Amino acid sequence: MTDKIYNVLFLCTGNSARSIIAEALLNRLGQGKFKAYSAGSQPKGEVHPYTLQLLKGANYDTSFARSKNWDEFAVPGAPQLDFVFTVCDNAAAEACPVWPGQPMTAHWGVPDPAAAEGTESERHFAFADAYRMLNNRISIFVSLPMMSLDKLSLQKRLEEIGHTAPTAG
Repeated sequence: MTDKIYNVLFLCTGNSARSIIAEALLNRLGQGKFKAYSAGSQPKGEVHPYTLQLLKGANYDTSFARSKNWDEFAVPGAPQLDFVFTVCDNAAAEACPVWPGQPMTAHWGVPDPAAAEGTESERHFAFADAYRMLNNRISIFVSLPMMSLDKLSLQKRLEEIGHTAPTAG
């Protein structure tokens, strides 16, 4: 058994909603076995207010939450990443920085709640729905038997998680 803590980076374009939610979820669900981070290719510079409201409502400490550029994780002294997941289609299609240590990567696309239109209730629902989808995928991820899977099997499982059908919430 190992005491390794896996560093995970969640990427999105704006780093204001999905990647921030994923960071919070993994840091809670990972129970000390994972350290999550988030970043964006074109960060908004602030976390979406609905993201903060959702997380606070679920009893998360949101002091960690800030919108930041993914370049912070590609410089000397940055945490060595074990996994990098894109959670939006824009970030998945963009050229990513070269990550030291060649982390495993997968795309776990989730609709952008910040782009949701409609009533305030409908927009809040979009954030709750993104939270539910990410919670489902991250719950599967943290239950993977990391030490007993070879790299190829693990990569296949990571990609399968990204295709997980949303569950009713």
